[in-house]
Amino acid sequence: MAEQLDLSLYVKRADDGAARMDLAIEGITCAACLDDIERGLARVPGVAHARLNLTTHRLAVTWDETRLRPADIVAALKSIGYGAYPFEQRRVEAEEEARAAWLLKCLGVAAFASMNIMLLSVSVWSGNVSGITQETRDFFHWCSALIALPAAAYAGQPFFTSAMAAIRSGRLNMDVPISLGVLLALGMSVYETLNHAEHAYFDSAVMLLLFLLAGRYLDQAMRRKTRAAAGNLAALKGEAATRLGVDEAGAETLTIVPVAALQAGDRVLVRPGERVPADALVLAGKSHLDESLITGETDRRAIEPGAQVYAGSVNFDGALTLRVTAAASGSLIDEVGRLLETAGEARTRYMRLADRAARLYAPVVHVTALLTCVGWLIVGATLHDALITAIAVLIITCPCALALAVPAVQVVASGALFRAGVYLNSPEAIEKLAEVDVAVFDKTGTLTLPEPRVANAADIAPDLLAMAARLALSSHHPLAAAVARASGRAMPFAEAVETAGQGVEAMVDGEAARLGSAAFCGGDDDAGETAAGASSLWFAHAGRSARLLVRQTLRVDARAVIDDLRAQGLEIHILSGDRAGAVEPVARALGVDAWRGGLKPQEKIAAIEALKQKGKRVLMVGDGLNDAPALAAAHCSLSPITAVDMAQGQADAIFLGEKLAPVAQAVDIARRARALMRQNLWLAVVYNFIAVPLAIAGYVTPLVAAAAMSGSSVLVTLNALRLRAHAIKTPSETSAAPSDAAALTLAERTTR
Repeated sequence: MAEQLDLSLYVKRADDGAARMDLAIEGITCAACLDDIERGLARVPGVAHARLNLTTHRLAVTWDETRLRPADIVAALKSIGYGAYPFEQRRVEAEEEARAAWLLKCLGVAAFASMNIMLLSVSVWSGNVSGITQETRDFFHWCSALIALPAAAYAGQPFFTSAMAAIRSGRLNMDVPISLGVLLALGMSVYETLNHAEHAYFDSAVMLLLFLLAGRYLDQAMRRKTRAAAGNLAALKGEAATRLGVDEAGAETLTIVPVAALQAGDRVLVRPGERVPADALVLAGKSHLDESLITGETDRRAIEPGAQVYAGSVNFDGALTLRVTAAASGSLIDEVGRLLETAGEARTRYMRLADRAARLYAPVVHVTALLTCVGWLIVGATLHDALITAIAVLIITCPCALALAVPAVQVVASGALFRAGVYLNSPEAIEKLAEVDVAVFDKTGTLTLPEPRVANAADIAPDLLAMAARLALSSHHPLAAAVARASGRAMPFAEAVETAGQGVEAMVDGEAARLGSAAFCGGDDDAGETAAGASSLWFAHAGRSARLLVRQTLRVDARAVIDDLRAQGLEIHILSGDRAGAVEPVARALGVDAWRGGLKPQEKIAAIEALKQKGKRVLMVGDGLNDAPALAAAHCSLSPITAVDMAQGQADAIFLGEKLAPVAQAVDIARRARALMRQNLWLAVVYNFIAVPLAIAGYVTPLVAAAAMSGSSVLVTLNALRLRAHAIKTPSETSAAPSDAAALTLAERTTR
C-alpha cells in the first residue's frame, strides 16, 4: 500500500539539503528487529542515518535525494522483511488497537486449550502409574491432539508469521526457534500417538505458546500506554484561530481558519479565555497570560504591545492583536515535540543488552539442537531418538526462565509500587529507577503543591475564614480561588457582587462582608510584613477583619523525602522554569545548594545532559509541559498525578497524592527489585548450565523438558515474590525530620 502512495509528499528537507521521512514499521516483534532495521538501512547506499524508536515503531530516515528515492527506502525495508508506510498517528494507533485485540484472542485460545489439555495429560500421567489401557491412553492423546492442533495453529500465528518473514529475508529472530520447537513437538506428538507411545507433548507445545503470548501482550499493552499521551501535545495549540485581514474596501475582516493554516506575519485576534494559537508578538491590547503549561511560570504574566507570547498560553483579561512569528512546526510547542522525539530515541544500557542477547539467542539454540541431533545419529541412535533429544533441547532452552527473570520481579515490584501510590508507564522503569544517583526536581507543582493555599489559615478565626471562603466562591480572581478551597461543600453567598480590580461583596447577617484589596476592605496594607513569595487578600465583616496570605506551599513531606533520598546516596538538584526569585526560597528551605530558575525546555535538557556527561544517572521529577523533554531525556522520570498529560506521557512512572513520599519509596523498591532481578538471572543461567547438558545427553524427554522449563519459571517467580514480604518504610519513618517541621509552609521554613 505504501508503494501506491506519493511518498514525496511526506519528505521533509533539512537545512543541509538532506531528505528526511518518518515511517511506521510493521512486523516488529522484539529488540532484535531494531538492530535488523537500522543495520539493514545503513548498508543501503545514500542512507545517512536511520533511527528506530522501539516504543512507537517510528523510523526516522535521512538520505541523499540525489542517490535515493523515498520508494527505495520502503523497498529496502521490505527486502529485509518489514512493511513500512508514512507515519500517521491515527493510522498507527488504529493498527496497534487491532493487533492488541488479535494478541488477546490468541492468548485466550492458548489459555483455554492449555487448561483442557492439562486435564487430559494428568489423567494419562496418573494412568501410566496405575495401569491405564493402551486404547484409553490413545483416546486421551487424540483428544489432546484435537484441541492442541487447531489451537496452536491459531494462537501461534504471531510467532509463525514473524518466523516466516525472517526466514524469507534470510535472517533469524527469536520467533524462529520458538516456532520450530512448537511445530516439532506437535509433529512428534502426532507421530507418538499414531504409534501408541506412552508420552505425547501437546501440553508442552501449547503451554509454551501461552507463556510467550502473555509476555508479548503485556509488553505491547505497556508500549501502547506509553505512546497514547504523545498525541495530546497538538491539542494545546487549539484547532482554529481568528485571522485579521483587510477587504477590497480597506475594512478589517475576521476569518476563522485552522491553526495549521497560519503563516509567519499573519495577524490574529485572541479574545479572553482563548489559547494563543501560535508564537507571536503583541501588536495591540493589554492582558494577563497563564503560561504555566508552557514556561512553568506560576504567576500570570502582564502583556503589553511588543511582548512575545507562546502558542498554548491562555489569555485572561483583554483582547489581544498578535502578529505570528512562528507557526506550523516552528512554535515552542513543536520544539518541545521535537525534543521529546529526539530524547525518546535514546538507548538504555538494558536495551543494548537486549539487542545483543536477541541476536545471539536464535543461532545458539538452533546450532545446539542441530548438533545434538547429528551427534546422536553419529553414535548410532535412530532418527526417532535423535529427533526426540533435539526437541527436548529446543524446549528446555526455551527462554521462559530467562524471560521471566526480570518481568516476574517487575510484576511484584509493580504491585509494591502500586500500594505506595506509584503507577508505572514504562516497562524499564524499575530497572532505571534502581540505577539513579542524582534526583532533579522541578519546583512548581512538584516540590510545591500544584495549587496555592491560604498559608496562615491556622492564625485566622475559623468563622471568618469560612465566610471568606464562601465569599471567594463568587470571584474569578486566582487568589480568591485559593481562598475558596477552604469552603468545603459550602455554597456561595447569594447576590454577591464583584467589583473588577477591587474585590467581592455580599450582605451577611445584615452587614457587608468584603474580600479583596486592603483599600476595598479597609485594611492596613502596611500591617505586618508579607512573607516571601506570598500575595495578600483582606476580609472584613461587622468590624472584624483578617489578612489572608496566599502562596504556594511545599508538599508536607518535601524535606523528609529530600533527606531520605540523600540517605540513599542521591545528589539533589532543582531545575525550574519559574523565576529565580521563586526558586531560591524553596531551595533554601530544603537545603538544596544546586538549583537554577528561569530555564526553558532546551536548557533543562542541557543541564541533564551535562550531568550525564559526568557519568550520572538522572532521575527527573516534574509536572509541566516544559518539563516533558527533560523527563524524556533523563535516565528515569516521575510525574505527579496532577501533571499535564504530556508530562505524564513521557514519565516512566506517575505518583499519587499530595506527598512526595512515593518518590523515595520508588527508588527503595526499585533497588531491592534490581537485586532480585540479578538473582533470578543467575538462577536462569545455572538452570541452563545444568539442564542443557542433561538434555543433550539424552536424559531428558520433551515432557521432562517442558516440566523443567516450567519449574525454572516457577523458581524465579517464587524468588520474585520475596519482594512482597519486604516492609517498605516511608520517608517519615526513616527521616529524623520532625513531623511538625514538615508541615511548615515555605515562608515559615525560610524565615526560621
